[in-house]
Order: sequence, then C-alpha cells, then structure tokens
Amino acid sequence: MKPRIAMVLGDPAGIGPELIAKLLSDDSARSEAEVVLIADRAEVEEGMRVANRRFEYRLIDSLDNLSLGDVPQLYDFRGSSSEPFVRGRVSAVGGRYSLDTMKLALELTASGKTDSMMFAPLNKTSLHLGGMQCSDELHWFAEQIGYDGTVCEFNVMDQLWTSRVTSHMALRDVAPLITQPRVIEAIRLIHNALRQSGVENPRIGVCGFNPHCGDHGNFGREEIDVIAPAVAGARELGFNAEGPFPADTIFLRVTGDRHDFDAIVTMYHDQGQIAIKLLGFWRGVSIQGGLPIPITTPAHGTAFDIAMKGEANVGATMQAFRIACRMGKTRRASQTASQIAGA
Repeated sequence: MKPRIAMVLGDPAGIGPELIAKLLSDDSARSEAEVVLIADRAEVEEGMRVANRRFEYRLIDSLDNLSLGDVPQLYDFRGSSSEPFVRGRVSAVGGRYSLDTMKLALELTASGKTDSMMFAPLNKTSLHLGGMQCSDELHWFAEQIGYDGTVCEFNVMDQLWTSRVTSHMALRDVAPLITQPRVIEAIRLIHNALRQSGVENPRIGVCGFNPHCGDHGNFGREEIDVIAPAVAGARELGFNAEGPFPADTIFLRVTGDRHDFDAIVTMYHDQGQIAIKLLGFWRGVSIQGGLPIPITTPAHGTAFDIAMKGEANVGATMQAFRIACRMGKTRRASQTASQIAGA
C-alpha cells in the first residue's frame, strides 16, 4: 500500500508554495504516496503560478474519514490568519499560518490517519512572532503531541545521515553537555531512524569534540573520558558504532567512492551541518528525530531573496518527500503487524 503523507506549504513568504507545486506536479512523486495537502487554496494556486507548474487536486471539506487516491486532496485552510500574507520577509501572519497548518497535519499523523508528515521550509523568527514559545519546531512538535522523550534533528544528504549530541545553543555551553548517556542516546536515536528508513544494520561513526580528537588529552579529555567509553557502551548495547574520529576528516570517509558509515554523530550543530551543506545544499533533508511519528522537511530555509521568482530548486523537497514515504511505509507496516498480533 502507498503511504499517506500529510503536507503543508511552510512559510508563505518564502519558496514553500513554489516547491510544493514543483513536487506535486511530478508524476513520479505523486505515484509514490497518497497526499493530504493542508493549505490555503489561494496559496496553492499562487505557488503553481510562480512555479509555472500545475497539478490536479481534489478539494475536501473535512479531514474525517479520508478517502484517498492518486490525486492529492486539498483541505482549504487558512487557520487564524486573516491579514494578507507578506512576501519575502519575516512576519507574524506567516508564522501563525505555518503553525496552524502544521498543527492539523501533526494531528492527522499522530492519530494514524496519515503515516508521515512533510513540511516546506519555515522561518523561526516568523514562528516566534506567530506565537511559538519553543526554541524550534522540533520541540514544538514534541510539545504539541505531549512527547517528553529525547528528540534530535537528523540531517540527510543522499545516503548519509547525521545527528548531534547538542543542537541550537551557544558553543560555550556545549562541553558540559557532552556526557556518556547523551552520546549513547544520539547513537540509539539515529540507529532506530535508519532502521525505520530501511537500513537493516546501520554503520555509525562518531565524531570527537576537540581538534584532532584532543591529541591524546593535550587539547581536552572529552574523547578519552566521555566519547570513547560511550561508543564502547553503545556497541555493548548492539549498535554498530565506531569512534571517536576527528571531525575534520571523518566526512572524507563518506565522500566519493567511500561509504564507511550510514550515519555520523556529531557533538554540536555546525560540526555536521557545514559538511552536509557543502556536500549537497540543495539535496539536504532534515528529519525531526526521536518523535514517535516521521516528519521531514528540506534542510534549507525559506530563501526570501528568491521568493516569487520561480527559481527554487526542488531537489531537497523531493528527497524529503521520498524519505517521508519510506518511513511512512515502515510505520504503516508496524501498525498493521501490531493489529494482526492483537487480533
């Protein structure tokens, strides 16, 4: 069975509507999943105009008792935003619209009416102006569904996944948070996500924290006292992890003809993000890791500078969609197996 994907346009001030138009006008993409698009109809039409692409959709007036098929279904929804949308810059109205549409898509997916969720790029400043109190959308998702487990953003470029022990914080605050339990948890989370995406035995490389992995303690002892023992502990738990490796060379082991790892666990945000974006900015995908439901998005931002110009590259959006499809299929299969076992 095809997975069912809940989809939203992201921030209407940016390139999201155009990207969704380009995605859903692609015959091969539409054939992979049944799509429920939660969006203001006028914005969908505007996205198609900007992209100079069209796709057929069917309007629905309710999200109850969905009857899906090959044609995307559009639930015409503007949320609480009544003012005109601002183009090419941050705004409260764009942030509120993003939050309102994502909340519906999240509810659909959490309830099992859809198998996974995909959203086009957001702007964090607009989200905060629109009322989001959390530091980012990942923690907002967790709050909305009442999930209090560990969460972590994953980034994917082609076949390489990355996760991180710490994320959106000042670098001066990172070192105390590099602990054995947190490193093991980061390994566990990305192992499980890769399994959900279809990788049977994920190979995971782990970065060091200090330059040259601390040079045997000369530049810091985190590798000796924390990271190496954590990797050993992860292996004892059955995870195929190796490291720590110097951050300035580990990505050479996953470029060109080399594919030593399926995933790399980094210690802080830019350690992995710089490498991933250099390897393929317009192919990168972010996954809202650790949540009980699959949620994906392109890794790039709203690109206000090219909004409304029809120039946006759909590559990352296409990859985010395909990962949402794979993870959605796994979730559907798992739920079906549980239902059969309980019957």
